[in-house]
Amino acid sequence: MPLYSKLSVPKENPTRPCVVFLHGLLGTIADWDKISQEVTNTYPALLIDLPGHGKSSAIHVLENDGFEETCRLIVEQLENSPYREFIFVGYSLGGRIAMYLNACFKLPENIVLRGLCIEGGNFGLLNAEEKHARLKNDIAWAERFEQQPIVDVLDDWYQQPVFSSLNPEQRQDLVVKRSDNLGKSIGMMLRSTSLAKQPHLLEALHRSTIPMLYICGEADKKFQHLAEQSQLTYQIIAQAGHNAHVEQPERFTHVLNTFLQQWK
Repeated sequence: MPLYSKLSVPKENPTRPCVVFLHGLLGTIADWDKISQEVTNTYPALLIDLPGHGKSSAIHVLENDGFEETCRLIVEQLENSPYREFIFVGYSLGGRIAMYLNACFKLPENIVLRGLCIEGGNFGLLNAEEKHARLKNDIAWAERFEQQPIVDVLDDWYQQPVFSSLNPEQRQDLVVKRSDNLGKSIGMMLRSTSLAKQPHLLEALHRSTIPMLYICGEADKKFQHLAEQSQLTYQIIAQAGHNAHVEQPERFTHVLNTFLQQWK
């Protein structure tokens, strides 16, 4: 079964690279609506629901091969599109998958990755103790998603430090918005694409020759620190936390469009 995707084609300049949008854990292609509408004035855009999410919720990947399988499913969508050159824009989990696709996945010869824009994506863990702790934490969350009412789990999920910039109203909005997810599918994806199972990708990203941009919110101190230490080109979005493209869509769109101008 293929992943669900939606392709938008601009009225002009259809020969430019196609911009592929990948959402984060608990998200869907709808998270990119505002951003992609602005982009598709100039560039083709392909929005993809990741396994276990949105209209791809019935698609599961193997627990010990989640990154490779997810990339394979994404590449199927690329090959089924009329385009052969792509720029990836990925948020959080989507950003980690996009980085893995660039750093570790063997793309078919007819697919060319032209650029990479990552929002709040973790490069990976180096320390074995950190990996063990993260896997234990992700499995605990996965079990909760699989076994408990999703609203109860989401109430606690959005209390995590990475979401500390959210106010109570924003938290409640996200709980309502994300409660459509299937807990078992989210648990599957948490297990399969745990940060503990991801290679540390920064060295491979440094060897890559394609243009890259890292984006994070001003209030997202953890990922701002990662960006500063990464030696990649990065941009800080003012008055935004971990989910900058939702909290400040106009500012995010301006930064993204500036990055995309090199393919005019």
